[in-house]
Amino acid sequence: MTEGRRSTKPNQQPAGGQQMCRTLGGVATAFDRHVDMSSKVVVPAKSSDELNLIPPSNFAMVDNGIFRSGFPDSANFSFLQTLNLSSIIYLCPEPYPDANTEFLKSNGIKLFQFGIESYKDPFVSIPEDTIREALRIVLDVRNHPVLIHCNRGKHRTGCLVGCLRKLQRWCLSSVFDEYQRFAAAKARVSDQRFMELFDVSSFKASAENAWSCIQIIRT
Repeated sequence: MTEGRRSTKPNQQPAGGQQMCRTLGGVATAFDRHVDMSSKVVVPAKSSDELNLIPPSNFAMVDNGIFRSGFPDSANFSFLQTLNLSSIIYLCPEPYPDANTEFLKSNGIKLFQFGIESYKDPFVSIPEDTIREALRIVLDVRNHPVLIHCNRGKHRTGCLVGCLRKLQRWCLSSVFDEYQRFAAAKARVSDQRFMELFDVSSFKASAENAWSCIQIIRT
């Protein structure tokens, strides 16, 4: 009596034509019948340099070559070096700390300071001319990569980024949503009102040129 055998097709795929995704490094798939699935995968430990890459508070990428954050301190310097910054836009009136100034000098980073006073009074107006000057620095691709920061990276930085978003033709609801994500419970109606009324018409030509240059850099 002969024993019946089922025919095998070594190249047959699972039902539905789906294939199991392969793991990183070319490791065999789970469908490979010769793989010992009980073996452990050894993950290399991170180097001390990688563990020291701590971004500043409220750090985020705004656009290609444009970043935002709260005030960076010495613990963030290693991370900032990975950005290869050309310039920093500082929106506070207080002098830049000596340690930060030395970091800028040693890394060839330019500092643009626009002293906007911190305020909590909802009736205090934001200096529009100062925001306009800072926005011109942001639009100049020669200053990229650039980091924009104030103290917490919420209000002053949020207003400048919000005005930039208007130049990028974001709708107001999206501008406000982004502002509120960073400001959270500290969101101010006066900031949002300022962004709503900010006139970008005088920037349109320069903005279009700036963003076309950024698109060329991207490609």
